[in-house]
Amino acid sequence: MADSINKMRWRSRRGLLENDLILERFFKVNPNNLSKCDEHALSLLLELGDNELLDLLLKRTEPTGNLDIPEIRSLLKILRSL
Repeated sequence: MADSINKMRWRSRRGLLENDLILERFFKVNPNNLSKCDEHALSLLLELGDNELLDLLLKRTEPTGNLDIPEIRSLLKILRSL
């Protein structure tokens, strides 16, 4: 499990500082206890471009299409509270 968390940390390094700061705080709060649902949701979010991700994190937009699932909404709620 720790190996998959480390891979997620590496994938979460972004081109926008704001994204980096939010995701880094998330990993500090949840160092080794991501559920499989959280891992899947985070993986989907990390496939987005930096600006799209930032818009979701800052509540400028809401998830649509294949991102409009409970797991994404739950994870966004956590990320937005950091």
